[in-house]
Amino acid sequence: MDNLELKKKANAVRKGIVTAVHGAKAGHPGGSLSAADMFTFLYFEEMNIDPKDPKKPDRDRFVLSKGHTAPGLYSALANRGYFPVEDLPTLRHLGSYLQGHPCMQETPGVDMSSGSLGQGISAAVGMALAAKLDNKDYRVYTLLGDGEIQEGQVWEASMFAGARGLDNLVVIVDNNGLQIDGKIEDVCSPYPIDKKFEAFNFHVINIDGHDFDAIRAAFAEAKSTKGMPTAIIMKTVKGKGVSYMENSAGWHGKAPNDEEYAVAMKDLEEIDKQLA
Repeated sequence: MDNLELKKKANAVRKGIVTAVHGAKAGHPGGSLSAADMFTFLYFEEMNIDPKDPKKPDRDRFVLSKGHTAPGLYSALANRGYFPVEDLPTLRHLGSYLQGHPCMQETPGVDMSSGSLGQGISAAVGMALAAKLDNKDYRVYTLLGDGEIQEGQVWEASMFAGARGLDNLVVIVDNNGLQIDGKIEDVCSPYPIDKKFEAFNFHVINIDGHDFDAIRAAFAEAKSTKGMPTAIIMKTVKGKGVSYMENSAGWHGKAPNDEEYAVAMKDLEEIDKQLA
């Protein structure tokens, strides 16, 4: 898929995010929007997956460690054909299979239930180790928030992955610089993120998380890296694509009202026009 098509898909994913969170009247739009380009690339280009056979044994695995950004994952899955896009507004509704955090028992395409911050990467490391032990060649991807990596369990899992040389594992950090309480460096600075992962025996790649050429090159580099896991640290804009949400910590976990929803969709439709 060329970059223009990926940009169009990513914008559709962003529309789905805003629609889902508005429908729920709750949720986490900011970090879902910042990761929308990465979700799009993973599900439309990078991963070996089949929406018609979500549990196929040789599929690549994805774990959303920052599980609160489920709207981003759900929108990517819906746009990829795992379930109807029309179901996105049922997010967080009683009885819906699209709950506030991913549930592997209920939602097609979800490989791991997640939401307790810091724990998703541990599950991903376990999956990568299982592939090695079983002599399988599937790859495992996990997406973490930059606020999430303040959790100690992240580094315990990273230490294990590095020590075991899990070169089938790609850890992606969404470095949008903001968490629920404000700037990550003001809350509990995780910087320098790249040097920390290097110290845990990771091959580290720093990229612009909104540049599809950079994302594509990073995954190619990860695939060619042997004997150690890869960490992709992607610099992103929180709330990317929605004018009033961009770079605003206040939109970490808040739903737009009807007026705000209309403005957000107008912003995203304008992007569609530019891409046409």
